[in-house]
Amino acid sequence: MSDPKSTPLGIFIAITIVSLWAGHLGWILLNLDVSASNPWLYLHILVQAYLYTGLFITAHDAMHGNISGSRGVNNFFGYLTSFLFAGMNYKRLKKNHKLHHRFPATEKDPDYNVRSGNFFIWWGVFMLRYLTITQILIMAIIYNLLILHPEISETSALLLWALPAVLGTFQLFWTGVYWPHKLPHTAGMGVHRARTQNKNHLWALISCYFFGYHREHHNEPRIAWWQLYKAKERQ
Repeated sequence: MSDPKSTPLGIFIAITIVSLWAGHLGWILLNLDVSASNPWLYLHILVQAYLYTGLFITAHDAMHGNISGSRGVNNFFGYLTSFLFAGMNYKRLKKNHKLHHRFPATEKDPDYNVRSGNFFIWWGVFMLRYLTITQILIMAIIYNLLILHPEISETSALLLWALPAVLGTFQLFWTGVYWPHKLPHTAGMGVHRARTQNKNHLWALISCYFFGYHREHHNEPRIAWWQLYKAKERQ
């Protein structure tokens, strides 16, 4: 298997995800009927949520240097996709993620909640840990810029821009933090205290960009998300 970082494929995939996110968001903001009676509304919200998840998965790959062999290229996509996802601080994300890999599911893991295994409590603590005043200001500015457009209503901005991002956090949190690392920790989880999905590549792609193959990711973090199914095959 060739190293994806030695080819432009990783960059192409990152550009494709960003382009799909931006293109779909632009189209639905300007064209989609946001009335509750429109059945397509719910489908497009879910599609946009999935594309938001793709933004974060791209940022995650950048943290591991998996987009390109160039550190500058990885940082570019890391900062870009973190910002587009929700005005997040890529440098802070990267610092905490290194600790997550070094001390998975322990008190030293910033993503792990040692006090509560409740999904919603853990999710809330997780979100607050990364939320900053700067991020809130950035999102407020973007929201107000969006609704300045004569064809974008406040409802459209909330349902099509803000809500999918929130839904994306649930998808990422469940697949990448809560389910793989929650108690009880068993011997089968390995030294990284990480569960993994059963082999079903289509479901793994749909559920969270192969991120459900989580033990494989912890075992081989320098494998790009779109190559994780191959790591699963080797297990």
